[in-house]
Amino acid sequence: MALLSEAFVYLCAAVIAVPIANRLGLGSVLGYLIAGVMIGPVIGIVGAEAADVQHFAEFGVVMMLFLVGLELQPAMLWKMRQQLVGLGGLQVAGTGLAFCGIGFLFDLHWQSALALGMILSLSSTAIVLQTLNEKNWLRTEGGQSSFSVLLTQDIAVIPMLALLPLLAIGGDHSGPGGHGEGAGHGGEALAALPGWAQALVILAVIAAIVVAGRYLMRPVFRFIAEARLREIFTATALLLVIGIALVMDFVGLSPALGTFLAGVVLSDSDYRHELESDIEPFKGLLLGLFFLTVGAGIDFDLLFGAPLTIFGLALGLMAVKFTVLYPLGVLFRLKGPHRWLFALGLAQAGEFAFVLFGFAGGAGVLEPSLIKTMTLVVAISMLLTPALFIFYEKVVAPRALAKADLEPDVIDRKGRVVLAGMGRFGQIVSRLLLTSGYEVIILDHDPQTIENLRKIGIRTFYGDATRPDLLHGAGLDEADLFIAALDDREKQTELVEHVARTYPKVRILARARDRHHVYELENAGAHHAERELFEGALALGRQALAELGFHPFRARTKAREFRHHDIAMLDNLRENFNDGGADASYIDAMRAQSETLFEIMRVDRGGERHERTERGWTPPPKGDATL
Repeated sequence: MALLSEAFVYLCAAVIAVPIANRLGLGSVLGYLIAGVMIGPVIGIVGAEAADVQHFAEFGVVMMLFLVGLELQPAMLWKMRQQLVGLGGLQVAGTGLAFCGIGFLFDLHWQSALALGMILSLSSTAIVLQTLNEKNWLRTEGGQSSFSVLLTQDIAVIPMLALLPLLAIGGDHSGPGGHGEGAGHGGEALAALPGWAQALVILAVIAAIVVAGRYLMRPVFRFIAEARLREIFTATALLLVIGIALVMDFVGLSPALGTFLAGVVLSDSDYRHELESDIEPFKGLLLGLFFLTVGAGIDFDLLFGAPLTIFGLALGLMAVKFTVLYPLGVLFRLKGPHRWLFALGLAQAGEFAFVLFGFAGGAGVLEPSLIKTMTLVVAISMLLTPALFIFYEKVVAPRALAKADLEPDVIDRKGRVVLAGMGRFGQIVSRLLLTSGYEVIILDHDPQTIENLRKIGIRTFYGDATRPDLLHGAGLDEADLFIAALDDREKQTELVEHVARTYPKVRILARARDRHHVYELENAGAHHAERELFEGALALGRQALAELGFHPFRARTKAREFRHHDIAMLDNLRENFNDGGADASYIDAMRAQSETLFEIMRVDRGGERHERTERGWTPPPKGDATL
């Protein structure tokens, strides 16, 4: 019952705190940490068992690295070699040496200073990757650089584990607590072997994981899949991850690295997506539990005994790491906001510090009092990390973009058409106009998009299209047509309103998100607003009818009829929307129009005579529309 009670407390704290934190824009990680602080040091519902739960919850990091490996194919890793070896290697070495030097200033033995530098050079894989995924930043330049460094750090844990026992002060490998704190770590089974034999065993284990993942696991997964028992496939996925973690721990290597390697090997497997969907829920729960235990394990007695010292050390730790990371971002040519994301996101210490501190204590490299203090400092730095991401998102990124926008491109030509926004919508419109022989002045504020378009010969000018001076420089006062195709709904409406007010002679065509946005853009001054997905979705629906057995001409007729009545409904509802927006009267009118549309579309008009046995195509009548 005690186990169920503890599980109820942790789950209850997560269910209450995390949604509230997300609603406030704090992110789930900070929600878990705050929940842990509340049920641990503040209320005292959980206590000493939090450390034991944390060891179990660390398996969430192992699962996360397995899922990350599934997303990376070996060819992609080879492409990342420069960042893995260069950026990641310099970060670990530079940060480790910086903290080692600070340790000398505090009169630590060189062995202790070096051990402390290695441990503090690591960042939190769990917090950073979780946040980058939540914010959709992982695919950005800063996110990819952060991931490369985190991956290098996880690999660096292996030599750190091998080196820490060799740093034992005075040759005492038992430490104050004997092997108690480090006894849980693997590799002891190989301790009696000579060094060359240990190396051979480790290489054999890694080779076995690669070979098994490449040749053995595919037929195994195929055999399990043929049984059509979802729970057995899930059990097999968990068995794979747990088994690899145990084997890696047995030979003294990082379980997270082993499962990451297995994920990379299986990344091109036919069962990759099934593995992801089965492992993802367990990974999310265990990571959440891990963050809860970090918050619950904060020693408030030590913290309140010397709050200035603890917070000063935590902030100093983050400042040192930022000081190393930011110049590395400059050296590797990370641009503006991406450099800030990279430096701020990795400025904390990581969860592997808890494992390495225990191992270092068991080996007698670090004093228990120092470990206790630094464990709290690491936890505080992790607790402050979500706040750094919020600071980046709310303060740094907007200012960095604004600063970049102060120097837009000089527009040295004029055209009859000015187009703002080169997303998926604007690119199609611009290509149609350009290939038809029209001069189009294209504006966009994403440097990467502009660079890609210039490579294929489409000249795009950099700048924020919502700035009046840029619109004037684009020659909008002399243009015949303005096309607004921004992704942001609010900015799109504001842009149309500004152009309609400032350049009344220019015709305005606008991209709309949905039916309501059409009305908003028309009210703002657009002469025509087109729903961005309507025509494409209609074409796909026509194909769906054909796949379901409709004769191709009958499917085409149905789609054309639907298009005609939907556009009529758009016109009929305009007055209701303008009277009071999407209020009750508008909803009632829309329901009535929808019922009419259903009745009209049910009338088959003789189409049922067409069957699959007829010839494949009946020519459309003369004057047939595009559909």
